[in-house]
Amino acid sequence: MMSSSHKANNSSGSPETTEYDVVVVGSGGGAMLAACRAADNGLSVLVVEKCDVYGGTTAISGGGIWIPCNHVGEAAGAKDSFDEALTYVRACVGEHMSEARVRAYLKHGPRMVRYLHDKTQVRFVPLPEYADYFQDRPGAKPGFRSLDPKPFDAARVGAEFIKQRPPLAATLVGGRMSMTQTEARKMLGKHRGWVGLALTVMVRYWSDLPWRLRSRRDRRLTLGAALVGSLRVSLQERGIPLWLNTPLRDLVIKDGRAVGVQVERDGAVVQISARRGVILAAGGFEWNQAMRDKYLPQPSRAEWSVTPPHANTGDAIRAGEAVGAGLDLMQYMWGVPALQVPGQPQAHPLFVERALPGSVVVDAKGKRFLNENIAYTDFVQIMYRKQAEEGGTIPAWLVFDARFRRNYPCGPLFPGSFVPDSRLPQEVRQIVHRADTLDALAAQIGVDPVGLQETVARTNADAIKGVDSQFGKGGNCFDTYYGDTTVKPNPCLAPLEKAPFYALRLVPGDIGTKGGLTTDEHARVLTQAGVAIEGLYAIGNCSAAVMGTSYPGAGSTIGPAMTFGMLAADHIALDDVRASA
Repeated sequence: MMSSSHKANNSSGSPETTEYDVVVVGSGGGAMLAACRAADNGLSVLVVEKCDVYGGTTAISGGGIWIPCNHVGEAAGAKDSFDEALTYVRACVGEHMSEARVRAYLKHGPRMVRYLHDKTQVRFVPLPEYADYFQDRPGAKPGFRSLDPKPFDAARVGAEFIKQRPPLAATLVGGRMSMTQTEARKMLGKHRGWVGLALTVMVRYWSDLPWRLRSRRDRRLTLGAALVGSLRVSLQERGIPLWLNTPLRDLVIKDGRAVGVQVERDGAVVQISARRGVILAAGGFEWNQAMRDKYLPQPSRAEWSVTPPHANTGDAIRAGEAVGAGLDLMQYMWGVPALQVPGQPQAHPLFVERALPGSVVVDAKGKRFLNENIAYTDFVQIMYRKQAEEGGTIPAWLVFDARFRRNYPCGPLFPGSFVPDSRLPQEVRQIVHRADTLDALAAQIGVDPVGLQETVARTNADAIKGVDSQFGKGGNCFDTYYGDTTVKPNPCLAPLEKAPFYALRLVPGDIGTKGGLTTDEHARVLTQAGVAIEGLYAIGNCSAAVMGTSYPGAGSTIGPAMTFGMLAADHIALDDVRASA
């Protein structure tokens, strides 16, 4: 079944042709998993990536995957079942749920994790206390369904490491030193031993002198960088070529079947034959302003995205649509509240800072309009809904006091105890609004001063009681996961009473778009009439999200991308067996 690749030079002026069994478009977690699986199924594989670095959005992400009933959690004591997971996803996704796709995901996700552990360099560790995002829904669990990539040594990637997309500075200590999800939680929430852990992280980084002479980047890869690094080595072990700077231009269809792709390479059009199948894994359309204007709720700006600038421009979605594929969920995105810094190409996400005590998010009336620590996709959906209903929530404002500023990081701001206001970089200083009174702060940011005073007064009273009387912040194990354990009685609530007071402007950012090509339980792309386009598969954010409008838990993007990447590779191999029988 294995066939070797070759190039056939063509002097007639038509595109140069290259042949493989499978072509994978994109190089994120789902793409590289699909390539490894296809190779293990005996197929020749090529991976093409439009950017000059590999890893896609996965490389800058937390790298976690949400996989109920995984063997890693079970070995650590998790109690879960398929039926409980299905009940929970149904409660989250609702009317947008594809029963067949969700069942396929929940059935095969655990098998995908075991495949990674048995056959590749990827390893995950359990997160016993990282709760599902909606603890009030039936079937929710307080932990174990989300998994964190095990740290990976960048030296194992070899010379290719320089071509791996760097992680977000926001996921690093001091913008340099890597940390796992568990380590980040321990330091941010000031759990017992957090000071020693912080010192260990810094000493480990700075004492690695041989590596420091080679690179500013940390040798110890964590989060999405660890997942991408370990998958890159897995590609290398299988001899799978990865072409960078190779954007997709068109799909090649013959007799209704996808038989290849046209890409741009070294300034020329190259036609690549895919004898068995094409797997599209090229991300969403968040950096395509025209598509944002057409599909997403407004206002919407590409520069509000947290993803790599100009990487995900909807190429695969548009190519699929051009050959008759259906589209779904195009009006949704994986939202996250974000901060913009002048001169910086992408926004800063606020994933966990919203859980910390001593801050509130308010609208133009100076009023809170949600639980600040709600799941980040829902946070942005509420911003848009309230904007449409009443206005004043885009932008919103994160307001906090001097105690919060001194103790906690917030987007591009390091804790004031490490980097006081006077030492903030000029571009960061531009986004920080500061005043000695709440009334003066309200005047600076253009919100109602009376509303802001009332909001802070109510928040301060609630903090003393430990109960958020408006939205229940800190009332469940998901909310308190990143809370400050030294603050009692509620680790997510503290008074805003120490001047000066601060405000940061929040926009509805994103970590990708949710809408894309419609697919079935095998990841096959479907036409508008629901008929499979043979040989064409889509996974990740260029396919309509299996989670619909929701985000059940940490890793609900990468987990499905990798699971359906495996299913696509398996279906291609099975189809190949049928064809040769």
